[in-house]
Amino acid sequence: MSATPKELRLAMLGMIEGNGHPYSWSGIVNGYNPDEMAKCPYPGITAYMGRQPLESVRIPGARVTHIWTDDPADAPKVAAASLIANVVSQPEEVIGQVDAAIIATDDGNDHVRRARPFIEAGLPTFIDKPMATNIADLRQFVQWHREGRIMLSTSGMRYAPEMRLSDAQRAHLGDLRWITSFTCKTWERYGIHALEAVEPLLGTGFLTVQAHSDEGGDVMHLTHRSGVRLTIGALHDAYGSFGAVHLYGTKGDLALKLSDTYNAFRSQLVAFIDMLHTGTRPLPFDETVELMAVIIAGIRSREQNGAVIRVADILAEL
Repeated sequence: MSATPKELRLAMLGMIEGNGHPYSWSGIVNGYNPDEMAKCPYPGITAYMGRQPLESVRIPGARVTHIWTDDPADAPKVAAASLIANVVSQPEEVIGQVDAAIIATDDGNDHVRRARPFIEAGLPTFIDKPMATNIADLRQFVQWHREGRIMLSTSGMRYAPEMRLSDAQRAHLGDLRWITSFTCKTWERYGIHALEAVEPLLGTGFLTVQAHSDEGGDVMHLTHRSGVRLTIGALHDAYGSFGAVHLYGTKGDLALKLSDTYNAFRSQLVAFIDMLHTGTRPLPFDETVELMAVIIAGIRSREQNGAVIRVADILAEL
């Protein structure tokens, strides 16, 4: 009979405006105090957490044991809500106290700085999406990977139950020809959600990105080696349409919509925890690198007034 894996100690590090993952991710792993979670400043989190039976909210095999937030006033509130035992005054204090670190911020231009102490200390590190949105930082993550450092960065949309097609749905679609996928907020911070919702349907092989942009956001047109075209919208204020996907095939079309945020995030965290226990990645690191190259290509196309940018050219710069 195999031994029960030890309970991994996780550190939850960082919280910036517009992102409440320290509340939700820690609560999904640890369970939570409903009275304290009700004070969370992100009502969407209390809503989707509250739809689960309280006794079911927990991920066996791991526990968030330490918390640090950019604003020191936030950490005790997160700790009370999400049952975290230790609040630290500096993020580096967790080194030697935990088995892995989670960088819980979604600024892809700031992840190398935040992750560096933990990666270089040998701690496996989860980096919230997007991993890196500039060439220099993406190059650093690639170098760390080549050195054997253990890192993972994904969007919860990769794990959303609604985005997994049944055999019947695939038969209804026939061969895919066009995909639309939508997110609110910005291409830099949230475009990866819309992209990673649908990338598992196609696999790697994105060819080009072209931006059509104005002050309200971006519409990105992508091509893929499969011949499927993709249109990804990132319009800043369209919060109610987040997670909408439409698939168009030779036989039919299909509309998909994220509705189960809790299980998307839970499956994302389980994938990281399973990787720590087993050493097996949920997806190849090179796949994440290509996704970041697509995001960077979109930024570059916007900066160049809608020029068509080849993803291979971005990857060549690494």
